[in-house]
Amino acid sequence: MLFWGDLRDGLRLPGFGPRAPALTEPIRPGDQTRRYRPDRAPAPGQPMPSTPLPDRLTLTVLDAGAVLIEGAIGEGDAERMMKQLDALAPEANRIILNSPGGVVQDALVLGRDLRARAVATAMRTGDICYSACPYLLAAGITRDIPDGASVGVHQHYFGESTLLPAFVAVEDIQRGQGQVMVYLDRMGIDPLVMQHALVTPPDEIYVLLQEELRKYGFITTSE
Repeated sequence: MLFWGDLRDGLRLPGFGPRAPALTEPIRPGDQTRRYRPDRAPAPGQPMPSTPLPDRLTLTVLDAGAVLIEGAIGEGDAERMMKQLDALAPEANRIILNSPGGVVQDALVLGRDLRARAVATAMRTGDICYSACPYLLAAGITRDIPDGASVGVHQHYFGESTLLPAFVAVEDIQRGQGQVMVYLDRMGIDPLVMQHALVTPPDEIYVLLQEELRKYGFITTSE
């Protein structure tokens, strides 16, 4: 019964407990898990926007050296963003992020590329960086996250309505989580942040407090 329930909703690690509050509810220490839908994630200045963020990553030049990368991370977005970054003159040295997350593998590929470019990453007040987006955020040689920005983690979907045996799905999830932990460590992020992701279902998000962002190494700039 558990297996067929997983097939109905997309395979995910099992989760139990009451439904989390809405994402717009205030975040307090010890009360940081919220219901989450990528197509209803907040945008800057809006607690629940009438229009969602772009459904694929988009790149916008803000000023000399600074670019905004926002929207959901789709399959193939890493290669597309890398080509757009290559075409910039002058080269980008600061990446502003605003994304509800998306495809993990593309986030890891693009993140490694950002680190190779030695760029800084940052967010603005009201921006979000959820799900796979923190892997892009981690890629910055410096990382600036204001109090009014929101960073969150959760379990990643294995796939939608697959007929693979459950033990194969779990094996792939574990392998993927291992890759993520190695990636975070190489980016200077404490892999223990994954303890929050692993116990938070994909339809919920664990929002990291400022002190946690500092503890795990996401924030590198001094106040």
